[in-house]
Amino acid sequence: MRAVVICLALLLSACGFHLRGAYTLPYESLYIDLPDNSVLGAGLKRQIRASGGTRMPELKEEAQAIFLQITELRERQILSLSTSGRVREVRLRFRFAFRVVDPKGRDLVPTTGIELSRDLTYDDSAILAKDQEEQLLWRDMESDLVQQVLRRLSTIKPLKPEDAQ
Repeated sequence: MRAVVICLALLLSACGFHLRGAYTLPYESLYIDLPDNSVLGAGLKRQIRASGGTRMPELKEEAQAIFLQITELRERQILSLSTSGRVREVRLRFRFAFRVVDPKGRDLVPTTGIELSRDLTYDDSAILAKDQEEQLLWRDMESDLVQQVLRRLSTIKPLKPEDAQ
């Protein structure tokens, strides 16, 4: 049994598999320019603080980079109707775009977009349950968006301000 576990561990490490951990951002300090009541802003700040590698100053001018939200759009699209004309399936779509600039406003990371979607069956006889399920899916997408933004920030090589011009 022990040999099987060791073999499995060796195979997983050989293929490059590793658990998601803290993200290492390429900035010494990063200002998150999102409202205080933003779920996304709170999630980003929490994850960056947990990683410990990047400072988060209180003022934009003190940061090496500034994270700016360009768009945040939530859509609810009807996918299918029943024969009686009632909604049967809904798609929730979350679109988010951001960019990272230096304190002088020059692009370090050009505008980058992320789109998430979840499909949801709908039933008029269970309206409260489906509303709760929809809210749960929106929260799941917000959490997923935080992870995707951090992955992109940690892997995108920032432009040097002189290269951006």
